[in-house]
Amino acid sequence: MKIVILGAGQVGSTLAENLANEANDITVVDADAAALASLQERLDIRTVLGHASYPDTLRRANANDADMVIAVTDSDETNMLACRISQMLFHTPTKIARVRAADYLSEEDRLFLPDALSVDMRISPEQLVTDAILRLIEYPGALQVVDFADGRLRLVAVRAYYGGPLVGHALKELPARLPQGMETRIAAIYRRGKPIIPEGSTVIEADDEVFFVAARVHIPKIMAELRRLDRPVKRVILAGGGNIGLRLARALENKLQVKIIERGRERAKYLSEVLNHVVVLAGDAANEALLLEENIEDCDVFCAVTNDDEANILSAMLAKRLGASRVLSLINRLAYVDLVEGGAIDVAVSPQQATVSALLAHVRRGDVAKVHSLRRGAAEAIEAIAHGDRHNSKIVGRTIEEIRLPTGITIGAIVRGEDVIIAHRNTRIEAEDHVILFIVDKRKTKEVEKLFQVGLTFV
Repeated sequence: MKIVILGAGQVGSTLAENLANEANDITVVDADAAALASLQERLDIRTVLGHASYPDTLRRANANDADMVIAVTDSDETNMLACRISQMLFHTPTKIARVRAADYLSEEDRLFLPDALSVDMRISPEQLVTDAILRLIEYPGALQVVDFADGRLRLVAVRAYYGGPLVGHALKELPARLPQGMETRIAAIYRRGKPIIPEGSTVIEADDEVFFVAARVHIPKIMAELRRLDRPVKRVILAGGGNIGLRLARALENKLQVKIIERGRERAKYLSEVLNHVVVLAGDAANEALLLEENIEDCDVFCAVTNDDEANILSAMLAKRLGASRVLSLINRLAYVDLVEGGAIDVAVSPQQATVSALLAHVRRGDVAKVHSLRRGAAEAIEAIAHGDRHNSKIVGRTIEEIRLPTGITIGAIVRGEDVIIAHRNTRIEAEDHVILFIVDKRKTKEVEKLFQVGLTFV
């Protein structure tokens, strides 16, 4: 696929790296020559120096021959204009724009239409990150929570704790421990950073990172089998009152006790005016005296969401040392994530990975409804739609046992209409089923795409 990426910032470079490794023809456009040179040193891609929305720049980037234009510069206006020009001058089939300003998003039903701004898909990294953090707050103890089938099914990662009910037991014992009618499928286990393909005889050990799929309503009970139950979240402190902090506060203020610590006094004053049930504090979230004064030891979740990685890491580590039950930190630089996660910081949230996940479904071949990038991009979970019949499809009309799945790929569940079906060896896939797959090594993604391709006899 020929893809033009406008913007070589953190999102654009992460996206280029993901897509270039999948044998796509990638061109990256940016006005920063140094950023482009850095990308070319690492990746086999083409770069174009210039302003992303200028017609001549898009022409030099071969937008007229591209399958997709993805505009992820720092400017919403540039991104939207680039999509419009790509449509008007070059008739690019798919145009995707990153849009962050709430004023634009509040009118999305009218603005983001094919005959309006010519944006086929808009992405708001702030909203994606907010949604990810809200899911983590909903399930205390989860490392990652992603949605499938409009939220009816979820994939959850937890770390098994010493003394957990299932630790030291084989996976085949799990069904007997769950209430009747409640099912789950362990999709993958990571032990000391290395993946293990789960089988019935696999024994869960303490500190294993366990990924499981289940219907949304069953997740708390299944988590209780893998780890000790965390206390329900009642008190949340947000470090940073920017776009993400404000979105989180609005989502939580009527459910939990929420405090925001914001360094800028003018911003703090604004937050106090627009939030009705949130305590807003003007100060530094890395100030030990302030955290102690606000009873940090009683905080269930401390979430650092400023636009400064170092400030987020320091304030989260300090909050943990002072007694916060669980700390989350927003981290833009992927190199920092591996350094801090699992230590003093419980979960590191990456805006880049959230954004890339939202884009990948549009890049995958075949009918893919959703893609989630996992474990810093090393693994993926995919929701793919099965088409055809037994004669022209490699999966339709066949049981899980009959499908020749590549090594490292697990079918976790099937969504059929409104029904969530946990996959077993004798589960048969029907046409139009939404199949949830876990891919331990994302290099196997092409093999999954081939599985879902339909033969020429399918009309």
